[in-house]
Amino acid sequence: MLVLLSFVLPLCLGALLGFGGGIFGIGGGIIAIPVLVGLFGMDQKLAQGTALVMMVPNLSIALWRYSQRQPLPKLRTFLLVLCAASATTIAAYYASNLTSSELRRYFGGFLLWLSVHSLWGLRAKPGRFEFALPERLIPLVGLIGGTCQGLISIGGGIIVPPILVTFFRQSQSMAQGYALALVTPSSVIALLTFSSSGFVDWKMGILLALGGAFTVSAGVKFAHKLPERRLRAGFSVMLLATALWMILHG
Repeated sequence: MLVLLSFVLPLCLGALLGFGGGIFGIGGGIIAIPVLVGLFGMDQKLAQGTALVMMVPNLSIALWRYSQRQPLPKLRTFLLVLCAASATTIAAYYASNLTSSELRRYFGGFLLWLSVHSLWGLRAKPGRFEFALPERLIPLVGLIGGTCQGLISIGGGIIVPPILVTFFRQSQSMAQGYALALVTPSSVIALLTFSSSGFVDWKMGILLALGGAFTVSAGVKFAHKLPERRLRAGFSVMLLATALWMILHG
Protein backbone atom coordinates (compact mmCIF):
# COMPACT_ATOMS: atom_id res chain seq x y z
CA MET A 1 0.00 0.00 0.00
CA LEU A 2 2.81 2.39 0.90
CA VAL A 3 4.59 1.52 -2.33
CA LEU A 4 1.42 2.30 -4.28
CA LEU A 5 1.02 5.65 -2.52
CA SER A 6 4.64 6.53 -3.24
CA PHE A 7 3.76 6.38 -6.93
CA VAL A 8 0.19 7.67 -6.89
CA LEU A 9 0.78 10.77 -4.74
CA PRO A 10 3.58 12.23 -6.93
CA LEU A 11 1.53 11.54 -10.06
CA CYS A 12 -1.50 13.30 -8.57
CA LEU A 13 0.66 16.17 -7.34
CA GLY A 14 2.25 16.46 -10.78
CA ALA A 15 -1.21 16.58 -12.32
CA LEU A 16 -2.25 19.40 -9.97
CA LEU A 17 0.98 21.29 -10.59
CA GLY A 18 0.62 20.82 -14.33
CA PHE A 19 -2.92 22.15 -14.21
CA GLY A 20 -1.87 25.13 -12.09
CA GLY A 21 1.11 25.77 -14.33
CA GLY A 22 -1.16 25.71 -17.35
CA ILE A 23 -3.54 28.21 -15.77
CA PHE A 24 -0.84 30.70 -14.82
CA GLY A 25 1.40 30.12 -17.84
CA ILE A 26 4.47 29.00 -15.88
CA GLY A 27 6.67 25.91 -15.92
CA GLY A 28 5.39 24.74 -12.56
CA GLY A 29 8.55 25.32 -10.54
CA ILE A 30 7.14 28.32 -8.69
CA ILE A 31 4.33 26.11 -7.39
CA ALA A 32 6.24 22.82 -7.15
CA ILE A 33 9.15 23.96 -4.98
CA PRO A 34 7.11 25.36 -2.07
CA VAL A 35 4.82 22.29 -2.20
CA LEU A 36 7.76 19.88 -2.07
CA VAL A 37 9.25 21.82 0.85
CA GLY A 38 6.05 22.41 2.78
CA LEU A 39 4.06 19.21 2.22
CA PHE A 40 6.79 16.65 1.59
CA GLY A 41 9.34 18.12 3.99
CA MET A 42 12.05 18.26 1.34
CA ASP A 43 15.23 20.22 1.83
CA GLN A 44 15.11 23.44 -0.24
CA LYS A 45 17.99 22.39 -2.48
CA LEU A 46 16.52 18.93 -3.03
CA ALA A 47 13.15 20.49 -3.89
CA GLN A 48 14.72 22.83 -6.45
CA GLY A 49 16.67 20.05 -8.11
CA THR A 50 13.66 17.74 -8.18
CA ALA A 51 11.41 20.44 -9.66
CA LEU A 52 13.90 20.87 -12.51
CA VAL A 53 13.30 17.24 -13.55
CA MET A 54 9.68 18.19 -14.16
CA MET A 55 10.49 21.51 -15.83
CA VAL A 56 13.15 20.45 -18.36
CA PRO A 57 10.99 18.23 -20.62
CA ASN A 58 8.09 20.69 -20.56
CA LEU A 59 10.37 23.58 -21.49
CA SER A 60 12.05 21.54 -24.23
CA ILE A 61 8.73 20.72 -25.87
CA ALA A 62 7.58 24.33 -25.60
CA LEU A 63 10.82 25.61 -27.17
CA TRP A 64 10.56 23.12 -30.03
CA ARG A 65 6.95 24.07 -30.79
CA TYR A 66 7.63 27.78 -30.41
CA SER A 67 10.63 27.75 -32.74
CA GLN A 68 8.41 26.37 -35.48
CA ARG A 69 6.13 29.42 -35.27
CA GLN A 70 8.54 32.16 -34.18
CA PRO A 71 12.07 31.79 -35.61
CA LEU A 72 14.71 33.72 -33.67
CA PRO A 73 17.92 35.38 -34.96
CA LYS A 74 20.43 32.54 -34.73
CA LEU A 75 23.60 34.44 -33.77
CA ARG A 76 21.90 36.68 -31.21
CA THR A 77 20.07 33.71 -29.69
CA PHE A 78 23.31 31.72 -29.50
CA LEU A 79 25.06 34.57 -27.66
CA LEU A 80 22.05 34.95 -25.34
CA VAL A 81 22.17 31.24 -24.48
CA LEU A 82 25.95 31.38 -24.02
CA CYS A 83 25.68 34.25 -21.52
CA ALA A 84 22.81 32.54 -19.73
CA ALA A 85 24.59 29.19 -19.55
CA SER A 86 27.72 30.79 -18.10
CA ALA A 87 25.72 32.66 -15.46
CA THR A 88 23.66 29.56 -14.63
CA THR A 89 26.75 27.40 -14.12
CA ILE A 90 28.25 29.85 -11.63
CA ALA A 91 24.96 30.58 -9.84
CA ALA A 92 23.95 26.91 -9.57
CA TYR A 93 27.33 25.99 -8.11
CA TYR A 94 26.98 28.84 -5.62
CA ALA A 95 23.43 27.76 -4.76
CA SER A 96 24.47 24.15 -4.15
CA ASN A 97 26.84 25.39 -1.44
CA LEU A 98 24.33 27.63 0.34
CA THR A 99 22.42 26.49 3.41
CA SER A 100 18.77 25.62 2.84
CA SER A 101 17.59 28.55 4.97
CA GLU A 102 19.64 31.01 2.88
CA LEU A 103 18.32 29.52 -0.33
CA ARG A 104 14.75 29.70 0.92
CA ARG A 105 15.17 33.39 1.71
CA TYR A 106 16.50 34.04 -1.80
CA PHE A 107 13.57 32.12 -3.23
CA GLY A 108 11.04 33.87 -1.01
CA GLY A 109 12.52 37.28 -1.75
CA PHE A 110 12.23 36.70 -5.48
CA LEU A 111 8.60 35.60 -5.17
CA LEU A 112 7.85 38.62 -2.97
CA TRP A 113 9.26 40.99 -5.57
CA LEU A 114 7.40 39.18 -8.34
CA SER A 115 4.07 39.28 -6.48
CA VAL A 116 4.36 43.02 -5.73
CA HIS A 117 5.37 43.69 -9.33
CA SER A 118 2.37 41.71 -10.61
CA LEU A 119 -0.07 43.44 -8.26
CA TRP A 120 1.29 46.86 -9.23
CA GLY A 121 0.89 45.92 -12.88
CA LEU A 122 -2.85 45.50 -12.34
CA ARG A 123 -3.27 49.20 -11.65
CA ALA A 124 -0.38 50.75 -13.59
CA LYS A 125 -0.55 51.35 -17.31
CA PRO A 126 2.14 49.47 -19.23
CA GLY A 127 4.87 51.71 -20.54
CA ARG A 128 8.17 51.58 -22.34
CA PHE A 129 11.35 53.56 -22.30
CA GLU A 130 11.36 56.60 -24.54
CA PHE A 131 14.26 55.02 -26.37
CA ALA A 132 15.17 51.43 -27.14
CA LEU A 133 18.49 49.89 -26.18
CA PRO A 134 20.51 48.44 -29.08
CA GLU A 135 19.48 44.89 -29.96
CA ARG A 136 23.13 43.83 -29.93
CA LEU A 137 22.95 44.11 -26.12
CA ILE A 138 20.15 41.54 -25.86
CA PRO A 139 22.57 38.65 -25.11
CA LEU A 140 23.56 40.43 -21.88
CA VAL A 141 20.02 39.88 -20.61
CA GLY A 142 21.04 36.23 -20.46
CA LEU A 143 23.28 37.06 -17.49
CA ILE A 144 20.22 38.14 -15.49
CA GLY A 145 17.99 35.26 -16.53
CA GLY A 146 20.74 32.68 -16.15
CA THR A 147 21.58 33.88 -12.65
CA CYS A 148 17.94 33.54 -11.56
CA GLN A 149 17.70 30.11 -13.13
CA GLY A 150 20.87 28.84 -11.48
CA LEU A 151 20.27 30.36 -8.06
CA ILE A 152 16.61 29.52 -7.44
CA SER A 153 15.83 27.17 -10.39
CA ILE A 154 13.12 29.51 -11.71
CA GLY A 155 12.72 33.10 -12.78
CA GLY A 156 14.51 33.31 -16.11
CA GLY A 157 11.36 32.85 -18.14
CA ILE A 158 9.46 35.33 -15.97
CA ILE A 159 11.95 38.17 -15.69
CA VAL A 160 13.38 38.16 -19.23
CA PRO A 161 10.27 39.02 -21.32
CA PRO A 162 9.44 42.25 -19.42
CA ILE A 163 13.05 43.40 -19.79
CA LEU A 164 13.06 42.76 -23.53
CA VAL A 165 9.68 44.40 -24.07
CA THR A 166 10.35 47.44 -21.87
CA PHE A 167 13.98 48.24 -22.60
CA PHE A 168 14.52 46.74 -26.07
CA ARG A 169 11.01 47.26 -27.49
CA GLN A 170 10.73 43.64 -28.59
CA SER A 171 7.29 42.22 -29.30
CA GLN A 172 5.81 40.01 -26.60
CA SER A 173 5.97 36.94 -28.85
CA MET A 174 9.64 37.56 -29.68
CA ALA A 175 10.44 38.16 -26.00
CA GLN A 176 8.76 34.88 -25.05
CA GLY A 177 10.81 33.07 -27.70
CA TYR A 178 14.06 34.49 -26.35
CA ALA A 179 13.00 33.53 -22.82
CA LEU A 180 12.34 29.92 -23.81
CA ALA A 181 15.66 29.73 -25.64
CA LEU A 182 17.38 31.04 -22.51
CA VAL A 183 15.56 29.01 -19.88
CA THR A 184 15.66 25.56 -21.50
CA PRO A 185 19.46 25.02 -21.63
CA SER A 186 19.90 26.93 -18.37
CA SER A 187 17.49 24.53 -16.67
CA VAL A 188 19.43 21.55 -18.01
CA ILE A 189 22.69 22.98 -16.64
CA ALA A 190 21.07 23.73 -13.28
CA LEU A 191 19.64 20.20 -13.15
CA LEU A 192 23.03 18.63 -13.88
CA THR A 193 24.71 20.82 -11.25
CA PHE A 194 22.16 20.00 -8.55
CA SER A 195 22.27 16.32 -9.54
CA SER A 196 26.06 16.15 -9.29
CA SER A 197 25.75 17.45 -5.73
CA GLY A 198 23.09 14.85 -4.88
CA PHE A 199 20.17 17.27 -4.70
CA VAL A 200 17.72 15.52 -7.06
CA ASP A 201 15.04 12.95 -6.26
CA TRP A 202 14.77 11.43 -9.73
CA LYS A 203 11.86 9.13 -8.93
CA MET A 204 9.76 11.99 -7.56
CA GLY A 205 10.75 14.32 -10.40
CA ILE A 206 9.90 11.86 -13.17
CA LEU A 207 6.52 11.03 -11.62
CA LEU A 208 5.75 14.74 -11.28
CA ALA A 209 6.64 15.25 -14.94
CA LEU A 210 4.44 12.36 -16.05
CA GLY A 211 1.49 13.59 -14.00
CA GLY A 212 1.82 17.13 -15.27
CA ALA A 213 2.04 16.10 -18.91
CA PHE A 214 -1.61 15.06 -18.87
CA THR A 215 -3.06 18.23 -17.33
CA VAL A 216 -1.13 21.21 -18.68
CA SER A 217 -3.41 21.54 -21.71
CA ALA A 218 -6.51 21.45 -19.51
CA GLY A 219 -5.07 24.24 -17.36
CA VAL A 220 -4.37 26.38 -20.41
CA LYS A 221 -7.91 25.81 -21.70
CA PHE A 222 -9.38 26.78 -18.33
CA ALA A 223 -7.24 29.91 -18.14
CA HIS A 224 -8.62 31.18 -21.43
CA LYS A 225 -12.11 31.16 -19.91
CA LEU A 226 -11.12 33.45 -17.02
CA PRO A 227 -11.03 37.28 -17.18
CA GLU A 228 -7.41 38.44 -17.48
CA ARG A 229 -7.50 40.71 -14.42
CA ARG A 230 -8.92 37.95 -12.24
CA LEU A 231 -6.28 35.54 -13.53
CA ARG A 232 -3.44 37.99 -12.85
CA ALA A 233 -4.82 38.85 -9.43
CA GLY A 234 -5.04 35.18 -8.48
CA PHE A 235 -1.48 34.61 -9.67
CA SER A 236 -0.19 37.60 -7.69
CA VAL A 237 -1.97 36.59 -4.48
CA MET A 238 -0.66 33.04 -4.80
CA LEU A 239 2.91 34.35 -5.20
CA LEU A 240 2.56 36.75 -2.28
CA ALA A 241 1.26 34.05 0.09
CA THR A 242 4.00 31.64 -1.00
CA ALA A 243 6.72 34.29 -0.64
CA LEU A 244 5.67 35.26 2.89
CA TRP A 245 5.48 31.61 3.94
CA MET A 246 8.94 30.85 2.53
CA ILE A 247 10.53 33.91 4.19
CA LEU A 248 8.86 33.48 7.59
CA HIS A 249 9.68 29.77 7.73
CA GLY A 250 13.19 30.16 6.31
